[in-house]
Amino acid sequence: MSIYKSYFDKSNTLIYNSYTNTARNPIVELFYGRVDNIAVPKGFSRYIFDLDLTKLTSQINSGVISTGCTSAMTHTLRMTNTSFFDNELLNTKTSQGRRRATSFDLVLFRIPKVSGTTGQPQQWDSGVGYDYYDFGVTNLNDRAFSQRPSNWFETTTISGWSYNGIYNNTNSLTGTTGLNFSGLTIVDIQHFEFGNEDIEFDMSTEINGIIHGTITGTTGWGVAYYPQLENITGLTENYSVGFFSPHTQTFYEPYLETSYNDLILDNRSNFYAGNNNNLYLYAYSNGNYINFDINPRVNIIDSAGGYVSGFTGLSTCLVTKGVYKVNITGLTATTVPCLYTDEWSGLTVNGVKLDNVENEFVLLPKNGNFKIGTTTETPSLYGFDFDGIKQNEKILNTDVRKVNVTIKKAYTSNQPLDNVEAYYRIYVREGANTEVQVQDWTRINKTFDGYYFMFDTTDKIPNEYFIDIKVNSDRNIDTYKKELQFQIVNKK
Repeated sequence: MSIYKSYFDKSNTLIYNSYTNTARNPIVELFYGRVDNIAVPKGFSRYIFDLDLTKLTSQINSGVISTGCTSAMTHTLRMTNTSFFDNELLNTKTSQGRRRATSFDLVLFRIPKVSGTTGQPQQWDSGVGYDYYDFGVTNLNDRAFSQRPSNWFETTTISGWSYNGIYNNTNSLTGTTGLNFSGLTIVDIQHFEFGNEDIEFDMSTEINGIIHGTITGTTGWGVAYYPQLENITGLTENYSVGFFSPHTQTFYEPYLETSYNDLILDNRSNFYAGNNNNLYLYAYSNGNYINFDINPRVNIIDSAGGYVSGFTGLSTCLVTKGVYKVNITGLTATTVPCLYTDEWSGLTVNGVKLDNVENEFVLLPKNGNFKIGTTTETPSLYGFDFDGIKQNEKILNTDVRKVNVTIKKAYTSNQPLDNVEAYYRIYVREGANTEVQVQDWTRINKTFDGYYFMFDTTDKIPNEYFIDIKVNSDRNIDTYKKELQFQIVNKK
């Protein structure tokens, strides 16, 4: 599985019955509890945001991100909790006197239209505020406190929310019930047992609907407590939970994580009789990947030049831009090994029909990938060479790199290995002992002539990055730390 990150377009925290704007604050503070033992603001808050899906949509339209071979594309909203670093913060108070909240649910909802489910979308601006309340600074250059929109009442300078705070949390509206909490589109709900968990909202159905055009007019989403907590009375303390906002100066900027399956496991060099095998076709024009107008068809031809019954007109799918896959199951022969040809037909680009393409593969004995006997396999030690990113290279955050990986026996320079189950992981470091994961263990693509993975810097935050490699062999899982390190820098 590969991932792609989309970041926030705008966001703000709405404070109950207040004109205060805190859009530029590095912390999103969601609080509840109407008591007087804290500094203002009192009451409760809600967080609203919108996502920039422009690059994600472009990646999907171009086929770089494809669901042609699988429908398993998921979208997860991720926001890092400001307390996740230190368990000692549990059950303590913030600098504003609020107790850190525990045992609660947060709701992710879609910002409703003007009349709830009908009418025009409610357009809003994020604002330029920072502080949650006015410290009374007389310096005219102080710009930390702002009551400019958006806020609890206003969306822009000349317009307001259809209902203050976006929706009614007592469900008491009768004319426009879509603006009651009960009328909202709830995207996901997450429970927080200790209050230091990160936000991980599943937005798959919502984002896929927007991409495919079945959901329109969306101007963002909101995160809030259940009305039962917002309206709770009789408390002796206020409670809050904090998350890093898009304006954080740390690595923990919130984002939408899109996961999709673009794994390539090409069996052209290890095609075993009777097995489930995959063959791939790679399409280029002037060195760049291209897509065909329609998916090709595949015919299997035997060594005598005849079409193999049951293996003609096989359908293919688009794995990623310029890479097509055909799955072949159950192909056998009386005598093996023997040579076969895979013929790819129906190749058209921008209406221009191209000649069929023929490739070859050798059908190997069915038991060729088994080793059965009285001895166990000795685990191997591996070494790695990389091509595409240099050690300690500084890379612009506009690059997309194909990283070729040569997997070989350790301490050798001329024995590259085939058919190795290898994975890579990407992370950054915080201090001496903390690794912040950027991408979890992901299988490295295996083609007919080697191994590679794609590394897209355009969705990465400038930082120093590290890549680990993991290999599975004979029940051993060996991890090779910091095999590659490099920096991503901003393009000026």
